[in-house]
Amino acid sequence: MQPFCMRCGNETAIAVVEGRDRPRCVACGFVHYLDPKVAVAVVILREDHVLLGLRGPGTREPGKWSFPAGFVERGEELEAAAAREALEETGLTVRIGRLIALRSAAGEAVITAFYHGEIVDGIAAASDDLEDLGWFPVGEPPELAFPHDYEIMAAIVTVD
Repeated sequence: MQPFCMRCGNETAIAVVEGRDRPRCVACGFVHYLDPKVAVAVVILREDHVLLGLRGPGTREPGKWSFPAGFVERGEELEAAAAREALEETGLTVRIGRLIALRSAAGEAVITAFYHGEIVDGIAAASDDLEDLGWFPVGEPPELAFPHDYEIMAAIVTVD
């Protein structure tokens, strides 16, 4: 929740606005719409294997595997964010290809855009939020972090 009004600085309280609970300023009445956060994920394939990262401590679902991913910064293009996140997490420079899918889940604040990525340069090495990297057969993933990861994994055969 937004505890203070971004317009006047007074406290906010939850009020029903347009049929939903939303933070509203108790002084000026300004409604704070809590917009979703946009993330990007990169599907990097090598023959019939996919590159996944083992999520580290301090992340959601640590100890589980997921695609290299992260949040888009304000003013950043989606494709540029995807390339940046792939580089930060894997050490690989990738060319971002087509959009594979957009995923969201009820009750979640994140919308994730999945892109195909092609390795251009670099040596794969886990960093940033990842503890390890691994190439896994497309049809035999390890324990994945999120339900949408399983959906994307199942759809990968149509990526190329």
